[in-house]
Amino acid sequence: MYTTAAALWLDTHFAGFDHLFLSIQHWFADHLGGVLTPLMRVITLLGEKGWPFFLLALVFILLADKRDLGVCIFGAVCCGALITNIILKDNVARLRPFESGNVEYELWWMAVGSPPEDGFSFPSGHVTACAAGMTAISLMKGKKWIAPSVVVVLLMMISRNYLMAHYPSDVAAGMLIGVFSGFVAWFITLGIFHVLKRYRRRFAFCRFILDFDIRDILPFDLPRGRKAKEPKARKSDGVETGKPVSSQRRTAPVESPVKEAPAAAAAAERAPARESRPAPAAAAQSARPAGPARTGGRHVLPEGAAGSSKAKTPSNYQGKH
Repeated sequence: MYTTAAALWLDTHFAGFDHLFLSIQHWFADHLGGVLTPLMRVITLLGEKGWPFFLLALVFILLADKRDLGVCIFGAVCCGALITNIILKDNVARLRPFESGNVEYELWWMAVGSPPEDGFSFPSGHVTACAAGMTAISLMKGKKWIAPSVVVVLLMMISRNYLMAHYPSDVAAGMLIGVFSGFVAWFITLGIFHVLKRYRRRFAFCRFILDFDIRDILPFDLPRGRKAKEPKARKSDGVETGKPVSSQRRTAPVESPVKEAPAAAAAAERAPARESRPAPAAAAQSARPAGPARTGGRHVLPEGAAGSSKAKTPSNYQGKH
């Protein structure tokens, strides 16, 4: 029974691909006696409707230092849910493997003991939400989160196929949609916080969005993010290690007294000889008799000479020549 042409196309073109991976997982389920079934149920529960990522995003949004991460996760999961659950699922309307009329798939589903699920199969909403959230975390936190994200998404994909809730083509499409949603949310988040930081001083609303922290109003203390460590001073800088360089007084390097001793002794021997020799200019000046200094064109007697003698003038001097 095929509901739409898109569902018929998927079942036709991906029949071999889907049967191969479903048969491999059924082989493990059959030979291990259903040991993996409880684990797969727990994994698929963690991706139910994307609620773990919505809860994680809400917690991060309330913290000032992780608000951008929370916004990115929330936007990624919302974008993935919009594409998967609202646009594609109802329009493609692909039936789940245990509802498709394939007797083999129905027997595999009963052997695993998976509970029936409602809704359509393509694409997988669990995988979409998981891939979107983990992609957002990897983009915001750096390359160190890529490997854990890949492991988490692969486990979600395997669990949905193991429980016969989705075809492998369903989970592959959900993974691609989730990664795409994560990148879209990342670009939007960068744009939002760029605008908030740019107009932070102008608008109080922007300051509130950036600075509000739930830990400031709680009656109990919660751990905060680590502060950036200041670089430690090196021993070669002449300061104490373990303390910031700016908080210590720098002292001039002390030279070895052994090296300075010969130079200091030689300088001390030359010092008296230099002091005993009068400077040439000073000696010439002391040899000249003290004469009247000219100031403004008038004769001024030196100190101590005033009143000692009077200038001699001819008796017939009348003041004019």
